[in-house]
Amino acid sequence: MQITHVEVVPAELTLRLPYRTARHPQVERVTVVFVRVETRTGVTAWGCAAFDPLLTGETMEGVLRACAACADRARDLNPLNIEHALDELALLTQGSPSAQCAFDLAFHDLLGLAAGLPLYRLLGGYRHQIPTSATISIAPLRETVELAHGRARQGFRIFKVKGGLDPEEDVRRVRAIHEALPGFPLRLDADQGYTVRQALDVARALEGILEMLEQPTPAADLEALVEVTRHSPVPILADESVIGPASALEVVSRRAANGLSIKLATCGGLRCARQVDAVARAARMATMVSCVNEPALLTAAGLSFALSSPNVGYGDLDGHLDLIGDPSRPAFILKDGCLTATDVPGLGCTVEW
Repeated sequence: MQITHVEVVPAELTLRLPYRTARHPQVERVTVVFVRVETRTGVTAWGCAAFDPLLTGETMEGVLRACAACADRARDLNPLNIEHALDELALLTQGSPSAQCAFDLAFHDLLGLAAGLPLYRLLGGYRHQIPTSATISIAPLRETVELAHGRARQGFRIFKVKGGLDPEEDVRRVRAIHEALPGFPLRLDADQGYTVRQALDVARALEGILEMLEQPTPAADLEALVEVTRHSPVPILADESVIGPASALEVVSRRAANGLSIKLATCGGLRCARQVDAVARAARMATMVSCVNEPALLTAAGLSFALSSPNVGYGDLDGHLDLIGDPSRPAFILKDGCLTATDVPGLGCTVEW
C-alpha cells in the first residue's frame, strides 16, 4: 500500500457548553489538527491531533511543524508495516504527542481499511460496547446538580465531577449529585489540586459514594500520590502522572495508584496506549480510557482501544459531545450512557469539510 498524498488541516471548534476545571478557568474553544491520508488505490484514512498546552506544553505552531514533517516522511512508508512506520514518525514528533497521535490514528485507520475490519476487532475485539461517564465541570452547587440532571436526561448514568479548587466545596457538590441522583456511579477528578491531607479528607468524607478519585495530587509528586493511595478508602487513579510507558512503569512499580488513566491525545496514540495498558495489566491494575476535548474521530479511536482490551475497566469518552462544527462523523452509537461499536472498517469515521 503506497501513500500518495497527505493533507494537514488545522481547525478551531467551539464548545456548546463552556466548562471550567482547576487548571482551566474557562474553556470555550478547542484547537485541533486533522490529517488526511490517501493511497494509490484511492483509500482515504484520517487522523486527528487535539492538545492541551497545560498538559503537554505543545503549541499549534509546533504541532503543525511536526505534522508537516510526518506528512513528508509518510509518503515513503508502508502503513501496513505499522511498527516500522510509527517508529520512523516517532523520530519526528518528539515533544509533540498529539502530532504523533494524529499519524498513529491515520495509519491504524489504513490498517483497518486494508483488512476490512473495524479497528476494535483488529486490536483484540474483547467487547463491543462500554459505559462512559459524562463530565460535570466546576460550577456552583445548584448549577452542578443542574448539569448532572441535564446529562442524565441525555441518558448518561455515570458522572465524573471536576474539582480541585476547594476540597470542602467538592465534597458538597459530589454529595449533592448523589442525593439528587442516587445510584449513579460518581468519580471525582481533582486535576492535581489537593495536598495529601486534603485528598485523604475528601476520600474519607466521600467513602461509599465515590467510585474513584482521579489524580488528587500534583503529577510530578509521586511520593504524595503513593501516600494518598496507601491510606485512601477510595480507589485512586493516576492520570497526568501517566504520559507514556516509562511513567506508567514508575507508577505501578511504586504502587502509586490503584489504576491508570490513558488519553490517546497525550500519550501519542494507540500504539503507546496499548503499551501503557500492558504495563497496568502486568501489575493487575485496571485502566480507564479517557479523553480531552476532542473531535469524534479521536473518541472513535479511544473507543476502539477501550473495546479491544479486557484490562480496560472504565470509559471516560465524552470529549466530543459539545463540539460545534465537528467535521468527523462517527459510526459508533451513543445510547443509554454506553458507546457501542459498529462493524464499519477502520476507525469508522468520515470527515466532511
